[in-house]
Amino acid sequence: MTHAGGDPMKSGGKGSGGGKALMNWGPAILFGVILPFVTYGTLTDHGVSEVKALLLITLWPAVETLLHLAVRRRVDEFGMMMLVLMLLGALSAVAYNSTELMFIKESAITGLLGLAFLSSLAMRLPAMFYLGRKFGTDGTPEGVARWNSLWEYPGFRRMQYLLTSVWGAAFLLEAVIRVVLTYVLPTGTMVLVNNLFPLLVVAALVAWTTVMGKRGRARSAAAQAAARAAEQTAGAPAVQGAA
Repeated sequence: MTHAGGDPMKSGGKGSGGGKALMNWGPAILFGVILPFVTYGTLTDHGVSEVKALLLITLWPAVETLLHLAVRRRVDEFGMMMLVLMLLGALSAVAYNSTELMFIKESAITGLLGLAFLSSLAMRLPAMFYLGRKFGTDGTPEGVARWNSLWEYPGFRRMQYLLTSVWGAAFLLEAVIRVVLTYVLPTGTMVLVNNLFPLLVVAALVAWTTVMGKRGRARSAAAQAAARAAEQTAGAPAVQGAA
């Protein structure tokens, strides 16, 4: 029960070291962040409209999802989430013609993500279980099976539900704050806030998740130590009686 309340980002076991972690994180960052950003800038610089550029960059997470399916023989939940979010952004951009509505559109997507997290609490497995498996394992069948097996522990299940609840609520709150700021701050300032604020929120959530994971592992270790001590105490009289 070592991982009963463990950190979902670090419970992948032996195979989640530096090189394999890079192999796991690298494609997600490359296809979900870097390539869409670079491609969007290149397309708009060459006269492609913003709406067409938004539609075209959704091809990158689609490519990553297909490659993952071809190599791993299973669907990449994180890649699918990025693909859905980008498609929502691209399609909704068609309806917006003002800077305020463009900012609200992005906030709405964040709010939908928060609702998706909270809605997953009613499903068999909450959203953070899948994200934890994506970033907390090396992606091999053994690593995935090890992560899946942790679900049998009550402490691990409670942690996944707690993390999903907090992340979902945080995304909803972030969306509301950004909508309010859209009508308070000038456009130039809002461009900076709109790009920086989500990063700060995610960084805070990751830091909190790490702290909760460490506390969970500490509680699990203490429970195991107490169980071993109880077993030794229960066995001592039997040994003395036999003597």
